[in-house]
Amino acid sequence: MKFSESLVSGRLVRRYKRFLCDVQLDTGELTTAHCPNPGSMLGLKEPGSQVWLMPVKDKNRKLPYSWELIHVNEVLVGINAGRANRIVEEALLTGAINELVGYGSIRREVAYGTRSRIDFLLESGCDAKCFVEVKNVHLSRVTGLAEFPDSVTARGLKHLEELSKIVSEGGRGVMLYLVQRGDCNGFSVAADIDSAYADAFRRARDSGVQMLCYRCDVNTESVVLNERIELVC
Repeated sequence: MKFSESLVSGRLVRRYKRFLCDVQLDTGELTTAHCPNPGSMLGLKEPGSQVWLMPVKDKNRKLPYSWELIHVNEVLVGINAGRANRIVEEALLTGAINELVGYGSIRREVAYGTRSRIDFLLESGCDAKCFVEVKNVHLSRVTGLAEFPDSVTARGLKHLEELSKIVSEGGRGVMLYLVQRGDCNGFSVAADIDSAYADAFRRARDSGVQMLCYRCDVNTESVVLNERIELVC
């Protein structure tokens, strides 16, 4: 996924009210930008950190920028949770996810389960459907280890239960964790942050839900799915 506009650099002043952040641009201008991430952003909101913002061209938007990247521990991290599905969609279309090739149809946001919408429904002829849920990952508290979630997520737990039901009915359920940073070689569930999610993860995996985790190459021009990393949980 290439950024549609050249990113603007600055220093983070603060992130607040979940969806707002103040940034001092390299030009010296102080601006308020949209923070497209509803999570706690643990470890990714230190004042003074170098960040990159996307200029917003839509005149109906009140804020002139949207926060995209932060520089942490010598690596760029993509914080825009809304980018995850687009990154995965591009990877599906190019066959970059080996475990998910061979499907002739890719549909997004298809209703399923109990008032849920699956991120991707993959279909091929009369074969069983493949339901793919995507989770954006950016937390890393231990060198080389990506973790999810960074806060309690009832919605994430529900998705695991929905995928388990799909598998029990003969379908294929896949939970894909997309790590928007390139410095992680393994993935684990953050049980100390959300023990209920960790329990649901184990139940879903034991029931046959396939757990995949891929990391990305992140730079100021693009965020692209790179390679699968090991599940260590």
